[in-house]
Amino acid sequence: MDNLEEKLAEERKRIQAIIAPEDMESRLRNALNNKAQERRKQPKRFSSLWKYAAVAMLSLMLIGYNYNAFAYYGKKLLGFDDIISGTLQELNEQGLGQAVDKSAQLIDGAILTIDGIMTDANQTIIYYTLSNDNGLENQANNNLLPTRITGFLTNLNLFTGVSMMNESQTELKGTWTFDSVSPFAKKLTLHFREHDGPNSMKEGSISFPYNPNKALQTQLKQSIRETVTVDRGTIRFQSISATPTSTVIEGKLDVDNFDRLHLGLHGIKLIANGEAIDILGSSVRSGTTFEITYDALPEQIDSLYLAIEEFIGYADIDKTIPLAQQTNDAYSIGGNELWIYGVETTSRGVEITFATEENVLLDNVSIMAGAEQISLRTTINHTEIDAGNDKKLRQRTMVFDTSEPPSSLYIGGVHYIKPYNIMIDIVN
Repeated sequence: MDNLEEKLAEERKRIQAIIAPEDMESRLRNALNNKAQERRKQPKRFSSLWKYAAVAMLSLMLIGYNYNAFAYYGKKLLGFDDIISGTLQELNEQGLGQAVDKSAQLIDGAILTIDGIMTDANQTIIYYTLSNDNGLENQANNNLLPTRITGFLTNLNLFTGVSMMNESQTELKGTWTFDSVSPFAKKLTLHFREHDGPNSMKEGSISFPYNPNKALQTQLKQSIRETVTVDRGTIRFQSISATPTSTVIEGKLDVDNFDRLHLGLHGIKLIANGEAIDILGSSVRSGTTFEITYDALPEQIDSLYLAIEEFIGYADIDKTIPLAQQTNDAYSIGGNELWIYGVETTSRGVEITFATEENVLLDNVSIMAGAEQISLRTTINHTEIDAGNDKKLRQRTMVFDTSEPPSSLYIGGVHYIKPYNIMIDIVN
């Protein structure tokens, strides 16, 4: 029995040491393509032979796609505790990533090392280190710019990045986040640019093996297909994809005034088991397609729903405010308040200084100057002021192209953050 266990242990070590050539995938693919072209030129009596050859090639490809299951490193990447937190830190503590340890020297002498990679259906996270014993002053000026990751059926764009320099300015550790990798990719290449003089850039890259079998598994993926009507359009929620690193909601926007205020999609909450999941970011592509990224969901999901608590709204107010006698009283505009601080004529024209609550934007504004209605030309001098009781106001100045004192201010409508409080069940 002892001899048998020793032989099994030796065989296990031998299997773990097997490394397939990096170009196996491309050679097999080329071989299959060449055989397919030759087959059209061969007599029919060879058709059976090529069938067996194709089966053999396919078997080799399947073996090639599974050999690297033994290469999973199963340990945490060191030195990134100050860079990552929360979910990503927990996953790194569990060793749920793939070691890479590939390096390239940059023009200024710094060494770029890809320490590891963590992937799932939502994103790809590169863990990297920049080091230079002579200092990394150039990197403070964004000398290194990652551009994309490529591979088989893979061409990933950079989403975001975060990094931290050590006290001696000789080492920088960080992460870059990209789109998700194709499950068929076996080799990836990180492409980057670095400054090669004042007005020129040099292309660089680092290639490394990738094990698709060790991508983190998707926890939940399903359609939503719910549409919410807001003041100036609709929001359609299409799908949810929850992985160990993040949760992504995808959908379509058709909202005329979506970009008029800064709230964006951050008033849309994801509630799991009665607790709000932290929002990590959001994006809108081509003006219509959106993604909202939240933190990972809990392992056990008893209830899950979207709460559209706040979103940009619009109110038609059709209000005229007399300017002949100014007071310190607030004017009501669509459920919000407006204060007028001063009206004066300058070299720029008539200027009206006013304040509103935060996230309030006036629309279709004009003044009456004599018998003429003058439309707003621009708004300048945006500042935040303290109104007391933890209340902030946004002060700015409207400029109109006239030198004649105005008698009244007209406001047609107002964009503002409106409570909607609409719920969409996902898991119940």
